[in-house]
Amino acid sequence: MLRRYPDAGEPLSCKPITKGLLNHGYRVSTTRGSYFLKHHLDDSTGDRATIVRQHRATQRLQSLGVPVAPPVQDTEGDTVTEIGGRCYALHPWVDGLHRAGAQLSTDQSERLGALLGAVHTGLEQVMGAGTGAAAGLAQRTGGSVGSGGSVRAVGSGGSVGSIKSVGSVGSVGHRSPDPADTFALIDDLLAVARRRHSRDAFDELAEHRLLERRTLLERHADRRPPTPGPPATGWVHGDFHPLNVLYRGGDPVAILDWDRLGVQPRAEEAVRAAAIFFVLPAGKLELEKVRAYARAYRRAAGASAAELAAAVHRVWWERLNDFWILRWRYCLDDRRADPQFPAVSALAVWWTREYEAVCEAFTG
Repeated sequence: MLRRYPDAGEPLSCKPITKGLLNHGYRVSTTRGSYFLKHHLDDSTGDRATIVRQHRATQRLQSLGVPVAPPVQDTEGDTVTEIGGRCYALHPWVDGLHRAGAQLSTDQSERLGALLGAVHTGLEQVMGAGTGAAAGLAQRTGGSVGSGGSVRAVGSGGSVGSIKSVGSVGSVGHRSPDPADTFALIDDLLAVARRRHSRDAFDELAEHRLLERRTLLERHADRRPPTPGPPATGWVHGDFHPLNVLYRGGDPVAILDWDRLGVQPRAEEAVRAAAIFFVLPAGKLELEKVRAYARAYRRAAGASAAELAAAVHRVWWERLNDFWILRWRYCLDDRRADPQFPAVSALAVWWTREYEAVCEAFTG
């Protein structure tokens, strides 16, 4: 691999990085420094053309002053290496730490909002308008884990059944989830959770939250948001959260993992990111920080309060209908996201109860 990058030096060590759910990463140390080697594994974003588009976007964003870590070019000027049918990319290693919202001050939260606004306006410059063929491409590459189609549920004793997934982020045409589909998904997940031979505290919580969510959806089914029009969409990072932003001291120094780069409703990414950065373990949002973040985002992105209000409503509805963590656990037998479930599932309930306060924080 490194023979393709003669300026990288001779390899000294290669250590896997544990964080990250979709791809594999390694810290490669050489005689000339350190690098991040990314092994692209996600089938929806791991093809060469998609990766090259991501790389070109980060190269252009860097020229605009956005903190990114574009890949290293090989001797042919390429940034993607294919080995055994899989794609790899070599990036400069960036020293820094990940910071959740609880570790950010109000001023730093404001700077985070301004940063995301700069990403969106920068992408608009370097990628062009998010319409037509670009939007179609984004729908294929910007979806959330498990959206669309069906997945296989791993039940007790290794039995496998089919569970229909409910689309959320990146659904075709940006349609909001249909509660009828969610009710069916809840029934399927409940059946799998209840027939497990060795139930634990997680399974008990999952059953409680599924029943609770069904009641909330029955109560609020008439609040399903309409499909947004084209003016609300644009190019977005697609996965803006604490593990994809590196800080050095109090300043962000690199936005990582552009795998989900695509065309989506822009303000929804701002709301979705805030719901990840600023959620507390009890499932509440730090609204003071959200307010500072959202004001800065609106200024930087030129987004109106009405656009943010519509995004708040759509992301709230998305959260009310989304069970990706339970699909990973019960359908894929993958428990890496389990620790996120208590806060994420509680947030949907709290957000429903405090809907007006949340909306005011994003628009006030």
